[in-house]
Amino acid sequence: MAKQKTQSAGAWPRLRLADWAEARDTLHMWTQIVGKIRLDHAPPINQWWQVTLYVTPRGLSTSTIPYRTGAFDIEFDFVDHRLGIRVSDGSRRELVLESKSVSQFYAEVMGALGDLGIQTRMYPRPNEVALAIPFPEDHRHAAYDPYAVRLFWGQLLSAHRVFGDFRSHFAGKASPVHFFWGAMDLAVTRFSGRPAPPHPPGGVPNLPDRVTREAYSVELSSCGFWPGGGEEGGFYAYAYPEPPGFADHPVHPATASYQRGAGEFVLPYEAVATAPDPDRTLTEFLHSTYAAAAELGDWNRSVLEADPHHWEHR
Repeated sequence: MAKQKTQSAGAWPRLRLADWAEARDTLHMWTQIVGKIRLDHAPPINQWWQVTLYVTPRGLSTSTIPYRTGAFDIEFDFVDHRLGIRVSDGSRRELVLESKSVSQFYAEVMGALGDLGIQTRMYPRPNEVALAIPFPEDHRHAAYDPYAVRLFWGQLLSAHRVFGDFRSHFAGKASPVHFFWGAMDLAVTRFSGRPAPPHPPGGVPNLPDRVTREAYSVELSSCGFWPGGGEEGGFYAYAYPEPPGFADHPVHPATASYQRGAGEFVLPYEAVATAPDPDRTLTEFLHSTYAAAAELGDWNRSVLEADPHHWEHR
């Protein structure tokens, strides 16, 4: 359990990866199951934005999913530790979030959907992980730590707040701040508007090349938060295609560095959480890494960028 080894630090909770590794991996598989339900029913959107989950005041949600002439949604409630399924006809089901295998969780969710009259088809195997155990056969991942999960949700809330403010400075095409269940990361991406060279095949385990080709079909600068790497997870930023000189471009804060193996700048979560002004520290990282991509990539910054306060005076 994480409770004895971690602590909350205001708006930026502290959670060591080692203290919730098994629970994290189980939650990752659960979010993949729910994400794949949304994938089956939501109409396609560029860069696969239709498959993501969203941070809510209680956890993570699919948002509204169309179904026949109505709609439904699914939300992970990390306050009361329930999975809620709500349908526009007024019906609903709840499942308890507690230690249980991925196999059991999958059976419970699919059973609840069936009871609600929602027929769902999915490829019942996880993506973007090396060990892709089919959901109905996964008895290996079966841990849930409510204290740690709530701290993780607190990390997502804080990152979401800063990412949202960062997004408001861009007038060009930009993604929502959303949670990709494939890699279990919260991300926001800006696009130059120019097509990108085809993404090379392979490189992401158990992910079809057609997915990465669409995701990287436009020049982009992306940043996010991932509960992996380092002691407490970390923030990242990268550009595709990476312009010459990107790796050596100065960025802030000083605790950020470029990881050549991953091809991205990284900033440890703990470097943000322990800073005198965590929001400002992360904001510096986001803006400086984007500036490196935009300057070196010759983006039309005068058109793409905006002062978010401009609209307040209209």
